[in-house]
Amino acid sequence: IFFIYNTHMEKKDKLTNYAIILASGTGSRFGAGVAKQFLKIDNKTLLEYTIENFQNCRKIDKIIITVSEDNIQNTQNLLTNKYDKLYKIVKGGCTRQESAFNALNAIDDTEANVLIHDGARPFTNENIINECIKHLDSGIKALTTAIDSADTIVKVEDNKILSMPERQTLKRVQTPQGFKLSVIKQAHELAAKDNYNYTDDCGIIVKNNLAEVFVIKGDNDNIKITYPQDLELAKQIIKKRES
Repeated sequence: IFFIYNTHMEKKDKLTNYAIILASGTGSRFGAGVAKQFLKIDNKTLLEYTIENFQNCRKIDKIIITVSEDNIQNTQNLLTNKYDKLYKIVKGGCTRQESAFNALNAIDDTEANVLIHDGARPFTNENIINECIKHLDSGIKALTTAIDSADTIVKVEDNKILSMPERQTLKRVQTPQGFKLSVIKQAHELAAKDNYNYTDDCGIIVKNNLAEVFVIKGDNDNIKITYPQDLELAKQIIKKRES
């Protein structure tokens, strides 16, 4: 009897795992005349490749996508009835920060595990997603995926090097980034009052000293499509995955 009762309580207390995919960008740096997340490789948009990583992960319960107002109808036409974990399509903001906040406000739970991911980063994988959720379930409140830097990084001002941090202490941040809902919502509420444009959700946590941010290993294939030449690399990664 105790075993049955305990199992019931575990199910009741299990947090919902949300994936937020930020796809509100206009792709201005890409220069394709269309938002890059809607560009196709092998008759599938980059956004679909991105969504499928979370759709196919058993631990993800619900997916929220942010898109610009101009692309809401196109996104509905593209995705509706295709992914059963798609929970909401949310209007994005003028900045990445605003889009993330809009998506967080679309969650009704008081607490949940939330992964925030770039819509133009189509090659995360189930192992990374599961690792993020495992650490959140263990009590960690904020984390990011990251990879080692292969290059020396310098701090520059007026085209002059100010400092050269030790490369072994530097990481290249990726997404998904994972959070307890209560912590990341508090962070965005503070950021909304702050006259600063954050380009990274963990940056808000660090700036406001809300929690320690842990780092887990990312993947070199988990690239962000930013420039036209990135599409060629994306095609190679897709071929490698298929083989």
